Amino acid sequence: MSSVRRCSRTACGRPAVATLTYVYADSTAVLGPLATYAEPHCYDLCAQHAERLTAPRGWEVVRLVAEAGPLRRSSDDLEALANAVREAARPQPPRQGRGPEGESTEAGRRGHLRVLRSPDN
Repeated sequence: MSSVRRCSRTACGRPAVATLTYVYADSTAVLGPLATYAEPHCYDLCAQHAERLTAPRGWEVVRLVAEAGPLRRSSDDLEALANAVREAARPQPPRQGRGPEGESTEAGRRGHLRVLRSPDN
């Protein structure tokens, strides 16, 4: 299976560069950058068909400008993600909450799950 998505227009085999979606309630056609995944209710278009796109009378075409260049994660983003994973994996001491009568509401802990006592008990 090819990893390159093709234009949805009949008999067009060019690679897709944009995705077209419709907002029927607003009578709007939205043409934006190629979506990450192919969706059943969206149409992938090549550069030629995206440029020549027109909408029915009474409809508006909204063209979303693609950012220049591919998206790249900065080292700050990756470092923040790594720190968040480390923090989530760090064992936490059990936090003891106090019920209305001053008794503990936490009965036990296993990993990230806690067993809480019912307020009725």
